[in-house]
Amino acid sequence: MWPFSLLWSTDRTKARAVIEAKRAERDRLIASAPELSVRHNQFLKAGAHEIVSRIEKGDWTAREVVEAYISQAAKAHIATNCLTEVLFQQALKLAEELDAEFAVTKKLRGPLHGVPFSAKDQFNIAGFDTSIGFTTWANRPATTDAVLVSQLISLGAIPIAKTNVPQTMFSFECNNPLWGRTTNPYNSKYTCGGSSGGEAALLAMDGSAFGIGSDVGGSLRIPAAYCGVYGLKPSFGRVSKAGAQSANPAFEGIKSVTGPMARNVNDLELFCQAIFGLQDETHSDYTFVPMPYRRPDLPKRLKFGYYTADGFAKASPAAARAVMETVEALKAQDHECIEIEIPDVSDSLEIYLALVSADGYKRMTSPIGPDPMEPSLFLPVYGSRIPALIRKFGAWVVERILGDKLFAKFIRASRIKTVSETNYWAEQRNKWNTMFYEKVWNQYGLDGIICPVQAMPQIPHGGSTTVNSLVVSTALYNLVDSPVGILPVTHVDAHKDQITEAWTSPNSSKRSVLMEQRLYTAANPMYNPIEMDRMPVSVQIVGKKWEDEKVVAMMTIVDDILGPNRGFGPRGFVNHVTS
Repeated sequence: MWPFSLLWSTDRTKARAVIEAKRAERDRLIASAPELSVRHNQFLKAGAHEIVSRIEKGDWTAREVVEAYISQAAKAHIATNCLTEVLFQQALKLAEELDAEFAVTKKLRGPLHGVPFSAKDQFNIAGFDTSIGFTTWANRPATTDAVLVSQLISLGAIPIAKTNVPQTMFSFECNNPLWGRTTNPYNSKYTCGGSSGGEAALLAMDGSAFGIGSDVGGSLRIPAAYCGVYGLKPSFGRVSKAGAQSANPAFEGIKSVTGPMARNVNDLELFCQAIFGLQDETHSDYTFVPMPYRRPDLPKRLKFGYYTADGFAKASPAAARAVMETVEALKAQDHECIEIEIPDVSDSLEIYLALVSADGYKRMTSPIGPDPMEPSLFLPVYGSRIPALIRKFGAWVVERILGDKLFAKFIRASRIKTVSETNYWAEQRNKWNTMFYEKVWNQYGLDGIICPVQAMPQIPHGGSTTVNSLVVSTALYNLVDSPVGILPVTHVDAHKDQITEAWTSPNSSKRSVLMEQRLYTAANPMYNPIEMDRMPVSVQIVGKKWEDEKVVAMMTIVDDILGPNRGFGPRGFVNHVTS
């Protein structure tokens, strides 16, 4: 054992050296950012559309815009620890090249000319690491750009930074040994979400005009909601994911998708118009669907289904209020909104967990090496490796003694499986998908669905170690491959959103007893509207598969109806926290 212990100690020492060096270099580059000035505010409060328009008119230059955003990105990082790789000098150089080109041609390079953007750390950018929080992947710079990054640059956009993710990207918090923890801009006691957490925190503080993230169970939508920004989880294949690194790249039980995050709906639409159908000249992404942007023809009167309880855990007062305020605003404009009941989501989470745990998370955790494993991974990873007899007993205790049939079902599903067993669960996924479309979309005849992102508007740091099953609310729509938009609606109100008897009365339904106790009735309940006061609350706007453009159009209608004075959008965070 002695040689092994010595080797392990040496590996840990090397890992610490990597961490210190990478963070020191990041700090040096952050310090190189120009000082934020009052003059920069005009650029920061502009969306991508306005940035392009003002550059085309000759009012602004790309360098001026980029300088403003890297100044703000540095400020956002100091507040939240949201950045990983810093591209400031390269961004300024690219902006100067665009300005020189425009001075000669008087033509924009593309529809995103001069727009600064950021990328979740998993996207390759040539010359920079794609470590996704692993010290074992540090100091291995990418040699080529991810296809999406290359496409955006070809359209005139300028990458300024990469953003933080949780270890393995399998968590809706944002912490890893290499880069540390990213916090929520609204309240440092709370997480920014994950796995696209650094991206959401940066956008909330106007450190980027738009960003790119990914989603396999809510990884784009949850942080967008936690930080009060807009996001779109597209249908699988609409946006290339070639060159987006993963700790488990071959996993296809649940399809991971790439999508935009932004500070307003218009910029989501601009992204879709520019990227949908754009060919991958290298043909490196066999999953890409070359479907061009299709302008949706919406009916004058839309029909929405809505729900505030998905059958797993009752939505908190704040999350339920966000849905109902959206519904009432739509009804006031003569759109039809009907309350719907969706199929048992515990079945969808059972299938989800059965598929993602099939190898006991062995491949996903293999790059961790000498790094300590994040606590948010303990339950799924070690829980899936429990011996069969102990698992059966544990599930029996949870079901028969603690009275929670749902958690017992999840315990039984989360285990290592044979190929035959994994194929069985893939078949159940396909059957559930067909059933959902029949019982929801076909039965109700809906244009879209409005629902909570999660039962909680946010969770405190460390919360995902005990409430990671809340992912059911978003993972459902990965399972059925629906395009989903995230739209911020309101903020937690310490007075309006207090717990009432409806949340503290005994749970007599099929919902999770243990989850609702942890959220609402424990000695120290996770839902605390006083601590969460003034934090964002968002909704999901869901569409049918391939109707991505329609989802964005419905988001635009909802956003317009809710009005501009909600404290979201460019400079929304600054105005909100200083009001």
